[in-house]
Amino acid sequence: MNRSHVTSLRLSPDLSPLLALLSLSLSLSLVNACGPVPGDAAAAETESGTETSVSDLRVNRPPAFRDVEESFSSEDDQNRWFDLLQGLRQNFDDICGDTFCEGDFTNLQSMSFRCSVSTRTGELKTCLWLFAGSYETVTASSGNIRPVTKFFSCPIAVTGTPHTLLEALLPTTPTTPPGRGPLWAPLPGSPSSIYDQLGNCL
Repeated sequence: MNRSHVTSLRLSPDLSPLLALLSLSLSLSLVNACGPVPGDAAAAETESGTETSVSDLRVNRPPAFRDVEESFSSEDDQNRWFDLLQGLRQNFDDICGDTFCEGDFTNLQSMSFRCSVSTRTGELKTCLWLFAGSYETVTASSGNIRPVTKFFSCPIAVTGTPHTLLEALLPTTPTTPPGRGPLWAPLPGSPSSIYDQLGNCL
């Protein structure tokens, strides 16, 4: 090949597009062969999917505790529980005016009595008695009425199972003094009553 032929090949305008196409094709082949580089979008998506799966496992884990009303296996115990709630509410209403309702909140009302139970052992964890009260004041200059409201969350320390709590607090049990209700009955495993514990809250 003579010198003039080499020079004309080097400067040929048809050769540059071909070389560019070959270079691009080679680059794409290398990328596909090596796979995604660390930190790219595909890898991030995979890691995110793993975290989501772990999170889903945590969400689906069985609960450790539940409401006591969900733990009763017999209709009789369920009915006795509702009898207990009604008895506690009635006992509180009977003595409120002479005891806990002598302060600013003279109209305290029982709102809810709840207990939690371990799903593993069936033992009571704790109980909570919620009360609400209010009073109102009249503004002398405007005649507007300003209400003051307050909630009292009273924790009740308990031990044993829901069944032992029912046995101890219902009026028909031998431990309940004659003419008194579950508010004054000794709690399971303790000499104190719910009435005693309310004194530290209300």
